Amino acid sequence: MFVDKVRITVCGGRGGDGAVAFHREKYVAAGGPDGGDGGHGGSVVLHVNSNLSTLLDFRYKRKYVAPSGANGLGRSMSGKRGENLIIQVPKGTVVRDAQTNQIIVDMSTEEDFVLAKGGRGGWGNGHFATATRQVPRFAKSGTPGQERDVILELKLLADVGLVGFPNVGKSTLLSVTSNARPKIANYHFTTLYPNLGVIYVDEGVSFVMADIPGIIEGAAEGAGLGHDFLRHIDRCRLLVHVVDVSGSEGRDPVADFDAICAELHDYSVDLSNRPMIVAANKCDLLPPDSDNLERLRSHVEALGCKLYEISAGTTQGVKTLMRVVAEELRTLPPVTIYEPDYVEPLPPTGTSDELEIDHLGSTWVISGLWLERLVSNINFDDYESRNYFDLQLRKCGLFTRLEEMGIQDGDTVSIYDLEFEYQR
Repeated sequence: MFVDKVRITVCGGRGGDGAVAFHREKYVAAGGPDGGDGGHGGSVVLHVNSNLSTLLDFRYKRKYVAPSGANGLGRSMSGKRGENLIIQVPKGTVVRDAQTNQIIVDMSTEEDFVLAKGGRGGWGNGHFATATRQVPRFAKSGTPGQERDVILELKLLADVGLVGFPNVGKSTLLSVTSNARPKIANYHFTTLYPNLGVIYVDEGVSFVMADIPGIIEGAAEGAGLGHDFLRHIDRCRLLVHVVDVSGSEGRDPVADFDAICAELHDYSVDLSNRPMIVAANKCDLLPPDSDNLERLRSHVEALGCKLYEISAGTTQGVKTLMRVVAEELRTLPPVTIYEPDYVEPLPPTGTSDELEIDHLGSTWVISGLWLERLVSNINFDDYESRNYFDLQLRKCGLFTRLEEMGIQDGDTVSIYDLEFEYQR
């Protein structure tokens, strides 16, 4: 079964909780706090597997959760970090955000991509020991991992796409030019999913060609199989439009050519402007008194396309066509790699009333759901990000509430894995 579009949910592992522990050893009095930190949660990582050609594995499992980090232990031992969850996808998989449909990443290279980050491990009580607070009996909880709904969409990485009505000979052409063995029969929609083949033209000269299932009139609106598979020619640098000029099924080749071009235009204007070569197939079956070939030639050449006469069944003209295709590809840009356009939204800011504030001596420990999410999305190594974080704390009224509760200059404010000295 060929599956090329699925929706899944991915969740990073939760960070482990920090430990509350105190050093206990014979002859060592008041050893002090030594609670270790929790381990970070594992992340969900996408990895390209060139041996995969479909998203079938995702049809039966739709939620992927990375392991959580282990809790911290005594003797300042940190918890074990959660293992990353590796998800293997076919090369050419485009990952989109399910809500906005924006591209997150195009898995067309060999680089791995972290799709859902694991949560941070909480600090143990060893972090909170000071000269005035020598016995801290509290620690921090780990933060949850990132969760997101995404759409995986497979777009084949092929240099050349074969387009045309069903039963015009696309699969036969692919089979006689490569080692691909698509199903071939004399009825419409024999090909139910795209087939790829590598065409070797000469030493060091080769390209990948895709046989796209039959496109019919109305495909761009969802008719037939074409709507499901038009996406697979999005990346193709060159289109080979296969037309049956024999009229063996009572069809007019010129009308067929225009109909397919109209569907390509309706699906994508950019696709309709893609370089195209026309392959007039089944020339061996052309009746002697037919003018189909000449009418088609005049029509496509007037539109700036080159036409080549072939017979895929007898391989007549096939080698010449493949050499022309290879020569044309030399002048065209490489296969398209989509640039991400997704921007991670910052979580909405709540109010200070929603936050829990614990006053422990000169330390103020602050926690809350929206604050936890805010901290996980801030890059504290970036100056502008830190300014944004400070602005959100002021807007929510946190500092005003702390002053009303009696915070003093020099007191420590602890927000998850961030600590700073309070100054008015």
